[in-house]
Amino acid sequence: MNHRDTETQRVSEERDPVTEKVIGLAIEVHRHLGPGLLESAYEECLCYEFTQASIPFSRQVALPVIYKNVNLDCGYRMDIVVDELIILELKTVEKILPIHHAQLMTYLKLGNMKTGLLMNFNNAVLKDGIKRVVL
Repeated sequence: MNHRDTETQRVSEERDPVTEKVIGLAIEVHRHLGPGLLESAYEECLCYEFTQASIPFSRQVALPVIYKNVNLDCGYRMDIVVDELIILELKTVEKILPIHHAQLMTYLKLGNMKTGLLMNFNNAVLKDGIKRVVL
């Protein structure tokens, strides 16, 4: 793959219509609720929006840890998985820390997915609290 092909792939991934729709709905939720609530409130409202928009999703998806070919249930849960493609990790923290990014990266690897959105609803403007991660 040459540089131009790599650049085209990167641009097409950035303009993923499912990711754009998810971000739009998250912004809609944030406009109505504002910052300062618990993660569970944003999760509930976002799932309502997904249902209204006929976007397939799963909530609190178990994420086993595979250690030495043994599947271990360690209690990890992905907040929301959209269309079996995108992991949403919701936060309501003062600021996103490197550990939050690392958590999403690990979830992507364990869940065998390539795209994740880290969304911190504790921002005045939600777009300032969204990080997109692509493996």
